[in-house]
Amino acid sequence: MSKKAAKKRAAKLEKLSRKREREEDTLSSSLPLSLPLEEDESFSSNYGDVTPKSAAGRSSWREAVARKEFTDVSNLVKEIVGSEVSIRGRVHNHRLVAKIILFVILRESGFTVQCVVEEARVGTSMVKFFKQLSHESVVELIGVVSLPKKPLTGTTQQDAARSEADIEKSVKDGKPAARVLQDTRLNNRVLDIRTPANQAIFRIQCQVQIAFREFLLSKGFLEIHTPKLMAGSSEGGSAVFRAEDSFTHRHLCEFEGPGVEMEIRMHYSEIMDLVGGVVTVHIHNNRRKFLPQTLRLTFAEGIQMLKEAGEEVDPLGDLNTESERKLGQLVLKVNHRYPSAVRPFYTMPCENDSNYSNSFEVFIRGEEIMSGAQSIHDPELLEKRARKCGIDVKTISTYDAFRYGAPPHGGYGVGLERVVMLLCALNNIRKTSLFPRDSQRLAP
Repeated sequence: MSKKAAKKRAAKLEKLSRKREREEDTLSSSLPLSLPLEEDESFSSNYGDVTPKSAAGRSSWREAVARKEFTDVSNLVKEIVGSEVSIRGRVHNHRLVAKIILFVILRESGFTVQCVVEEARVGTSMVKFFKQLSHESVVELIGVVSLPKKPLTGTTQQDAARSEADIEKSVKDGKPAARVLQDTRLNNRVLDIRTPANQAIFRIQCQVQIAFREFLLSKGFLEIHTPKLMAGSSEGGSAVFRAEDSFTHRHLCEFEGPGVEMEIRMHYSEIMDLVGGVVTVHIHNNRRKFLPQTLRLTFAEGIQMLKEAGEEVDPLGDLNTESERKLGQLVLKVNHRYPSAVRPFYTMPCENDSNYSNSFEVFIRGEEIMSGAQSIHDPELLEKRARKCGIDVKTISTYDAFRYGAPPHGGYGVGLERVVMLLCALNNIRKTSLFPRDSQRLAP
C-alpha cells in the first residue's frame, strides 16, 4: 500500500471512530441516569444456555415460556406495539453501544428484528451473556414490541446479500467487497442457504413448482408418482438421476424433473399448446414479460437461421450449446421436428419424413428448459425403432402394455432447477439446487 493510500485509510478510520463516539454520547444522554448496578440475583434465572437438564431446574423460565406461544418475526408489526411476545431466531449480528446497551439482530426465516438489551433493565451479566453469543446461535426471548422513532436500515429485507454487480462496482471503486467462491459456499451449504439471496431463490423455486402443479390440475390432470429406476431403456419423472459426464454450469446428476403425459387427439402440437400455457403461467407469476404466444420454429427453420448467421450446423444432428445460445437471441422459443437420430427410440417419427420426429424443446435465454415429444403407441413400430437403435427388445418388455390398447399420447419433462436459474438470470444451476449433485460432488 502506498503512503498516500495508507494516509487516506487512516483518515477514514479516524472519521469513523469520531462518528461512533458521537453516537455513543447521543445515546448515553438519552438514557436515564443510574448508579452502577450490582448484579441482582433475581436476573440470573432470566437467561442462560438451555439444555434438558438446565431447563428442568429453571422453573421461572419454564413457566414464562409455557404460557406464551411463539410469535413469528414476520408478524412483529405496528398493530402489536406494546404487547409482550415470545420469539425465537438466530443471532444475525450484535453491537454494544455506550457499554450499557446491546443491539441484537435476530433472524427467522429470512426476517430480522432488532432486540434491545439494556443493562438498567436486565443487569450487567445478562448483557455480557448476550455479547458472547456467536453468530447463528439459536435464541429464545420474551420482550415488549416497540416502534423506533426512525426506521431501521439494518433489519428485514434491507441487508440482502451483495449481487455480482455490487461486487464488481466495489472493485472498480478500489474498495473490493469480500467474495466467497462457489466451491467454498457449496462445501458449507448449510450456512450458505441462510443468506437472504438463497432464501429468495428457493422461495421462487417453490412458487414455480406450485404454479406448474396448479395449472395442470386446473386442466384436469391427475398427479401420480411413478418408479424412477427401471431395468430397460426409458425415462423417469420427478426426481431424476443421471450419470451425467458434462461438468458445465447447467448440468446436474440429480435434478427435479416434473413431467406431463397426455392423450393426443389430432396432432402433437397439442402438447406444445399446453407447454405455452405452463411457461406463460410461470413467467406471469414471477413478474417476467414475454410474448403471450410462444414462438415456434421447426428444427429446419432454426438450422436455416443459424446458417444465415454464418454458423455451420449439421441439418440432421443435435444443436450444441453455442448454437442453442445463438438461437436464444429470440429469448423464448419452441424448436420442434428434431431429427429422429438425436431423439430416444420411442419418439414418433414424422408422418411425412421419418428423418424427423414429432418432438420439441423449449428454450429461455438461449438454454433448454424442457424437452417433449409424441411417443410411439404402436407395439410393432416401437419394436422396429428399438432394433434400429440397437436396443434389445427383451429389455423393453414393459411396453407390452401397449398391446392391450393405447391411444396416441405424448408429454414433456421440465428441469426445475434450470428454469429457476434462467428466470433469475443466475450463472450456475448449482445455485438453484439445495444440495447439488454432479460428477464431482456427493456431499454435503
